[in-house]
Amino acid sequence: MDRHPKVEAFMQREKKWKAEFELLREIIRECELEEDYKWMHPCYTLKGKNVVLIHGFKEYCALLFHKGTLLKDPHKLLIQQTKNVQAARQLRFTNVEEIKEQREMIKDYVVEAIELEKSGAKVELKKTEQYEMPVELQEQLNQNKNLKEAFYNLTPGRQRQYIYYISQAKRETTRMSRVEKYIDHILDGKGLNDE
Repeated sequence: MDRHPKVEAFMQREKKWKAEFELLREIIRECELEEDYKWMHPCYTLKGKNVVLIHGFKEYCALLFHKGTLLKDPHKLLIQQTKNVQAARQLRFTNVEEIKEQREMIKDYVVEAIELEKSGAKVELKKTEQYEMPVELQEQLNQNKNLKEAFYNLTPGRQRQYIYYISQAKRETTRMSRVEKYIDHILDGKGLNDE
């Protein structure tokens, strides 16, 4: 496997998880994947399809399996990062010793992910209408016919962006202010991040 220059630079810049990332990279490089650099992280692919990504956070570093929800997970170690993540699952680590001890098991997960990708298996994603609509947004849609029409004319992805963003606020007042902030955006047919 060729070493990707951007992954090389990433590894040289890394401070907090350097030893962990290098060992995870070594384990993955023993498998039949291509090294790439996506979303500012080392990403390993099979014929251009994303299989596993190395990334780090404040409390842990992780391998993110793009179709992790389809993996058998015999050790029950895969973690759903947030409730809204549908397909990906993480194997998390807090130190290099943990990775050393679990090296063969980690490799087994990677090999299974490769076989899964080869099989052509697809993750069945939830449809937009299956997401729980925030009450505050639903009330505004019920009260404003033009807003309702504009919202449902948005692409499903843009609808999900709003549903997710508004739902993430813990306080009702914050959810309401988010709805109010984006009413004109929705009426203009724009997604959350559209200019």
